[in-house]
Amino acid sequence: MNGKQWFFLGLVLALAGPMPALAQTASTSSGRAYPDKPIRLVVAFPTGSPYILALLLSDKLREPLGQPVVPDFRGGAGGNLASEIVAKAPADGYTLLLTSATIVISPSLFSKLGYDTFRDFTPVTLIATVPNVLVVHPLVPAKSLGELVKLAKAHPGKLNYGSGGVGSGSQLGSELFRTLNGLRMVHVPYKGAALAMSAMLGGEVDMVTSTVPAAIPLVTSGRVRALAVMAPKRVAALPNVPTTAEAGMPGVVVITWYALFTPAGVKPDIIERLNSEFVKALNAPDTREKLSKVELEATTSTPAETAKFIRAEYERWGKVIKDAGIKPAQ
Repeated sequence: MNGKQWFFLGLVLALAGPMPALAQTASTSSGRAYPDKPIRLVVAFPTGSPYILALLLSDKLREPLGQPVVPDFRGGAGGNLASEIVAKAPADGYTLLLTSATIVISPSLFSKLGYDTFRDFTPVTLIATVPNVLVVHPLVPAKSLGELVKLAKAHPGKLNYGSGGVGSGSQLGSELFRTLNGLRMVHVPYKGAALAMSAMLGGEVDMVTSTVPAAIPLVTSGRVRALAVMAPKRVAALPNVPTTAEAGMPGVVVITWYALFTPAGVKPDIIERLNSEFVKALNAPDTREKLSKVELEATTSTPAETAKFIRAEYERWGKVIKDAGIKPAQ
C-alpha cells in the first residue's frame, strides 16, 4: 500500500462511526440465509474516490449484513480488468463490482472486451457522484467559458487540452465541450489525469477537465483558473465558479459516477437485499457527511433506475466518442 492509500485509509478510519443493525433476509440457491459468508467487493480503481468508497462501505455494511464486505482492489486496463473478473464470477451474490462510467464507455472504445456491459451484469445501485470542472492555465486570456469559446474560434487549432488518456473521462469531458461548440482544439493525452494537470501547471497544455476534488487546491491557490463547474449546481468549495448552464451551455454536463453491480443471474431477492442495505448505508447522515468532506455526494437508485441510467450514459458517451472521431482500440 502506497503513501496515498495509507492517507485515505487513515481518513476513512478517522471518520468512521457506529453502525446501525438491520434485520433482513434473502436466500441463496441452497436455501441458506444470505449472506452466510464474506462478500468480495471488486474495486476497479485502487486509489482516489473508489478507494475511499470501498473502505467506508465495507465498514458500514459489516453489521447489517452480518458478514464482512472485503474490498479487492483490481486496478488495470482502465477499470476493465475488474469488470472482467466480476463478469466471470459465480452468480451467487458473493462477488460485487464497484466501478465508474468506464463500464459504459469502454464498449465504444474497444472492439474486444472480456465482458458485455448489458449481458454480463445486474445493476444494483448508484453509489456516489462527483462533479467535474473545466480549468485553464492562468496565462490563457479567458476569464469565462464564453471567452474561451471566442478565443478558440479566433485561433482554431492553437489551443490544446490535456487528459488522462484516450477515452478517459477527462478527454471525453473536454471533447463534449469542444464538439458542442464546434471548436478545433488539440488533444494531448497523458498517462493519468494527475499527469495532465501537472502538464498544465507547467504550461504544456491550456485546458483540462478535472474532478472537483483534484482541482480545488489548485484553484484556491491560483495555480489554475476555474471557468465552469460541469454540473447542474454550484460546488460549495468553489462558490464563485458558475455552472456550465449559467454560462449558457447546459449540455456540457460531466459528472463522474460510481455504481454497484453483480454478475448477471443473481437471484432477485439477493439483488433487493443488496440494494436495500447499500442504499440505507449511503443515505445515513453520517455517511453523507463523511463523503461530503472528500467532495463526494452519496447517490442511490433502484436496480431498474440504475439500469436505465447506465443505458442512457452508454448512448450519451458513445455519441461523444463518435462525434469526436475517437477510434476503438483493437
